[in-house]
Amino acid sequence: MAIDAYTLTLTNPVKYKGKQTELSLSPDGRLRWTSARDGERCLVIENEVLGFAAEGSRLTVRAYVEKEGSFFCGAGRRHRERKDYVFEMSSEESRRIWSGKLKERIEPLGRPKRLFVVVNPFGGRKLALKIFHNVVHPLLVAADVQFTLQETQYQLHAKSLAHSLDLSKYDGIVCVSGDGILVEVVNGLLQREDWAAAIKMPLGVVPAGTGNGMAKSLLDSADDCCSPANSVMTVIRGHRRSLDVATVLQQGKRFFSVLMLSWGLIADIDIESERYRWMGSSRLDFYCILRILWLRKYQGHIFFVPAPGYEAFGEPVNQSSEASSTLDIWQQDQEANASVQQSGYRGPITRFELSEWRTIEGPFISVWLHNVPWGSEDTMAAPEAKFSDGYLDLILMLNCPKSSLLRLMTKLKDGSHVKSPFVKYLKVKALQLEPGNRTGEKSKGGIIDSDGEVLARGEGTYKSGQRDLMAYGPPIQMTVDKGLATLFSPTS
Repeated sequence: MAIDAYTLTLTNPVKYKGKQTELSLSPDGRLRWTSARDGERCLVIENEVLGFAAEGSRLTVRAYVEKEGSFFCGAGRRHRERKDYVFEMSSEESRRIWSGKLKERIEPLGRPKRLFVVVNPFGGRKLALKIFHNVVHPLLVAADVQFTLQETQYQLHAKSLAHSLDLSKYDGIVCVSGDGILVEVVNGLLQREDWAAAIKMPLGVVPAGTGNGMAKSLLDSADDCCSPANSVMTVIRGHRRSLDVATVLQQGKRFFSVLMLSWGLIADIDIESERYRWMGSSRLDFYCILRILWLRKYQGHIFFVPAPGYEAFGEPVNQSSEASSTLDIWQQDQEANASVQQSGYRGPITRFELSEWRTIEGPFISVWLHNVPWGSEDTMAAPEAKFSDGYLDLILMLNCPKSSLLRLMTKLKDGSHVKSPFVKYLKVKALQLEPGNRTGEKSKGGIIDSDGEVLARGEGTYKSGQRDLMAYGPPIQMTVDKGLATLFSPTS
């Protein structure tokens, strides 16, 4: 064993697969050796090495690496696999020194050591438990990460868990589910008395549901495949990034959104297609066609404060107009929200000058607000959305022929739908939605959906007799708190 005094590279003669070779560890955290079969090999500790095990003179490096001869999974992204590399050191003393050096390289990376893992066994195709046992568990064990497993047993169970969890015991919370469990956890953390500290807890998402928009957005940002294993590796590596949180408010009632809010066509497809759940994920495509053939439009207004560069959208709100008086509700609801005697985060109390507000009047085919680019694994709803820019991306469809709308919906897979002349795409700081009833069917309303959960339903909608958090009709407000939450991320 030797250390090059000039490069500080540790080198040692070892046996790999029974053949003599030289193993080196460079200052930039790269393990290198030569294999008679594979040629020169290199492992980047930060990105590929999970952990290591030592026994006698044997050193086993546990890694997650690009699969040799693998097919691309899209956009030049290769599949990866778990693999162990076993080295026979020249002595136990050499093995001990190498173990110490590897530990010195891994510990400063800030990887989580203890995780609280929430699994939703009922979501999507009910594969979450299988994904946990086959993918999540083996990778966490290989990385020497301790964890506590909790299965959800009922709706909002994850919210209750996050609200009461002793966060001092953990370095992060991981959701093995669709997007719904993540949303529940965020809402639970923000309703705690210690919400300001609690919401800083890093959150991980392993895709095991129907939509998986957050996991897709995270991995796509690093040009990586959306898979459970890649998501677990994202958590293990420990990189973090901030995430905007939107407060949805109506007359003192609050909901915290991290993914999206929709009203009109998108919400109808998402929620009403549940009656065809037996069809699997194809139910969304099937119901999309039905809804386009029997297209609905909704009366209503939206008022918004545009982000810089988007001031030309809509019409300015005239201070003497009826629209201006409507915005008084904004300030009234903000003040009422601040006065509610309730623990937890109340959302940003934001005061915007009236001259900043603009308005767009319906009828609308769809109103869609997004916090991240992907709404699901195959729907890039808002290609310009950022995780932490302090804005929501607003996608509007006011009028569109059915034939054009059908073609437009097929372009959701790559985000090119926003280039359509029938789509308005802009960023907003704040928004107030005043939903109305369907054109031609004045007794029937619509559905307002946020992060896959129904916030409000009008008369004559799917399960309209069910009680939801908010009412359909009164204005619903959205404001954004920039970078409030924290996610485990493929990149910092």
